Amino acid sequence: MTDESKDEIVDTEKELTPEEQRLNEISELSKRGYQLLKENLIEDAAILFRKILELDTNNNYALVGLGDAARKQGKYRDAVRFYQQCLITHDDNNYALFGLADCYKALNQYSNAIEIWEKYLEHDSTNVTVLTRVADAYRKVRDFRRSKEIYLKVLEMEENNPYALIGLGHLHYDFREYEDALTYWERMLDVKRENVDIRVLTSLGNCHRKLKTFEQGIKYFGMALEQEPGNFYALFGMADCYRGMDDHQASLDYWKRILKIDPHNKVILTRVGDAYRQMEQFDDAEEYYHKALNIEFDVYAILGLALINKARGNYKEAVESLLGLLRNDQKNHRLYTEIAECYMALGEKSKAIETLQSFQRLGIRNMYVSQMLDNIR
Repeated sequence: MTDESKDEIVDTEKELTPEEQRLNEISELSKRGYQLLKENLIEDAAILFRKILELDTNNNYALVGLGDAARKQGKYRDAVRFYQQCLITHDDNNYALFGLADCYKALNQYSNAIEIWEKYLEHDSTNVTVLTRVADAYRKVRDFRRSKEIYLKVLEMEENNPYALIGLGHLHYDFREYEDALTYWERMLDVKRENVDIRVLTSLGNCHRKLKTFEQGIKYFGMALEQEPGNFYALFGMADCYRGMDDHQASLDYWKRILKIDPHNKVILTRVGDAYRQMEQFDDAEEYYHKALNIEFDVYAILGLALINKARGNYKEAVESLLGLLRNDQKNHRLYTEIAECYMALGEKSKAIETLQSFQRLGIRNMYVSQMLDNIR
């Protein structure tokens, strides 16, 4: 390079106006800031974005950058403020819209998230990522029709989009349409043959658990446990399926595997008690019911102890416990039938009839209560 060329470059640099220099500085700070965000150096990135705001109060790149930085740190309310500030002067900024909607979702403000995502889709109606998020949000606010409509739109665009398939499965599951949920989650098995997400496997297992097709449930929960032997949901599903099949020993084995991981889980302690009670190992059952009650009052533990008293022929003690539960759960038909059976065992037929009639006076119809009342009469 000649001296004359060097002089020309120097002259060009000198010719930059203050405004041009300011814009160049903003551009460089912005590039560096977003690179730092990608590298997860969030605080360093935020410092650069704030420097930009000192040069340009409403700079959209800086405001979105600060929003993204706060969102990455889980400071969603701070992020919302930055995104909203950006949208005041740049109301069609897609990055601000996307970030704002994602924050609302994280804050469980699904209606607000939907409103922002719908606005985003006005500018980019084929964005599959946003469409699945909108469908998820509609599912959260229990708008079945709109949620399904958007998920299916995604599947028209991408036949086996995993987020849409999983979302449709959850949508139907939430509305107790378990067979429909199965069809979508089973498609996920075809899409991800090698590395199936464990959540898909436990979801399939839960559908079969709800449908009482317990053997199929065991198959999927078993596949999940092959991936992750200590997975709580898979262990719980296995235990509950075996319980549904009246295989209380197998059920007990899985409940106890959970207790090894979470020894103070009150719900599981009562399930262990139930399994022992079903096998008529009453001393062991009592031990686990009391362990649960030592943590916190538990209706099912009290019920289990009452049923043990009933099984042992201690009907008065059983009735006393059951009546105590009834005061806080007046619509539980099982309590009435258990109390009535105890009264019948004590030879107090009139009290048994009165107990069942008191349930019917609540205006609730229950076939088992009606049949029991007819049999006693």
